[in-house]
Amino acid sequence: MSTAGDRLQDTARKAALALPDVSHGRPFTPQLDVYKVAGKVFLVVTDDPDEQIITVKCEPEHARAHTHAHASITPGRYFDKRHWITLGPGPGITERLITDVVEDSYDLAVERLPRRDRPGRR
Repeated sequence: MSTAGDRLQDTARKAALALPDVSHGRPFTPQLDVYKVAGKVFLVVTDDPDEQIITVKCEPEHARAHTHAHASITPGRYFDKRHWITLGPGPGITERLITDVVEDSYDLAVERLPRRDRPGRR
């Protein structure tokens, strides 16, 4: 079952906040809710009711697979189009997929941190 835009955003927020050492705020604009781990962005939730999307980090090969498999997943908005994807509501966008891409994005951000700055994970 596909997820509506507001559920997509709520699911992403819950998934992000369940991870260790996550902070969030609105450093760029009031309509962008930005989630970070140790200062590294891994999730952006757009709070525009006309554009209910999330943007996450993604390995380039996974990004290509996601964009080919789902019409509502596009190259990332706001960031490098090779390393970020944007998800909008649509066919195949499930809560499990949303949670998976948020967790994968978090893991990518953590991998790039010096070992001493990495939070413990589950």
